[in-house]
Amino acid sequence: MTITAPHAPSSLASGGALVELEGVVKSYGGSRALTGLSLRIEPGEFVSLLGPSGCGKTTALRALAGLEPIDGGAIRIDGEDVSSVAVDKRDMGMVFQQYSLFPHMTVRQNVAFGLEMRRVPAADRKTRVVEALDMVHLGEFADRYPHQLSGGQQQRVALARALVTRPRVLLLDEPLSALDAKVRVTLRDEIRRIQTELGITTVFVTHDQEEALAVSDRVAVMNAGGIEQIGTPEELYLTPSTPFTAGFVGHSNRLNGDLRDGDVFTYGFRLACLDRTLAGGPVVAFVRPEDMAFSDDGGLQGTVVASSFLGSVRRTTVRLDDDTIVAVQHDVGHRLSAGDEVAVRLVGVPVAAEPLARS
Repeated sequence: MTITAPHAPSSLASGGALVELEGVVKSYGGSRALTGLSLRIEPGEFVSLLGPSGCGKTTALRALAGLEPIDGGAIRIDGEDVSSVAVDKRDMGMVFQQYSLFPHMTVRQNVAFGLEMRRVPAADRKTRVVEALDMVHLGEFADRYPHQLSGGQQQRVALARALVTRPRVLLLDEPLSALDAKVRVTLRDEIRRIQTELGITTVFVTHDQEEALAVSDRVAVMNAGGIEQIGTPEELYLTPSTPFTAGFVGHSNRLNGDLRDGDVFTYGFRLACLDRTLAGGPVVAFVRPEDMAFSDDGGLQGTVVASSFLGSVRRTTVRLDDDTIVAVQHDVGHRLSAGDEVAVRLVGVPVAAEPLARS
């Protein structure tokens, strides 16, 4: 997907670059952090690398930035192989988890620093700094020092500093993880707004599923140094192609069942299996909490363990009569308490499944 930006500020918009990682390998000692990673990011696209700690997402970002030399494969920007190009020659902007601002410089000076290193003329430098600060809503704070700003404001300064040089690619390495929940939501939406306005190709590393699903054109779910699945947020959530994706993205109940002729039979319910190539036999089905419901006319009998209010919905944990624990997501008006006896049914949407491990 390509993002266009017809109203982007002329001094900051640089146009998005095509980014390609082809068979990238990176090892530390005898351990491979990247195992032949391949990824194509279209100009102006916002792609998130999502995965658990140690999956290789930050290594992939650092390799793209030039901060980590690769052991194999190629990294291309607009068709040019930059695998051996120095960090400062790759024309990328990067925002880290830690703000890394110069404490002795004002906000204005911090943002202008990269332009000074590039010997940008003073008049142009002034214009671009003003526009960058206005874009992150910090124009009135230009003469303050980092210690006079909140964490969210400091990260906005870091973002302005990364964008003011007109990079071809913007790299974000868990930039929101040090912020409190409300500031994180506000700043992630601001990042997406700015990225869309500028049309800059962006790679965002996070372990937070909600962040990745909320702002990305596509999400690459990483596991053990490679990409498990890449797709739109909707594709990953609704049609996970692997058990790992189904288990990692969102919440899933794991129900034992039997796969026959492409359908999973579990607790008397018949569910289509997303993976039509999976061999028949005992399987574990991944069923979303919203794909289960309470029933007034029969179903799986169980007892409520706990019920949590999540704002727009409730999620209730139920222990079935065979001691299987499931979560049911439902309307906030349906209040339940621990100890309540309930009946649960499956809605019947297609599910991901994996062969049941045999002991």
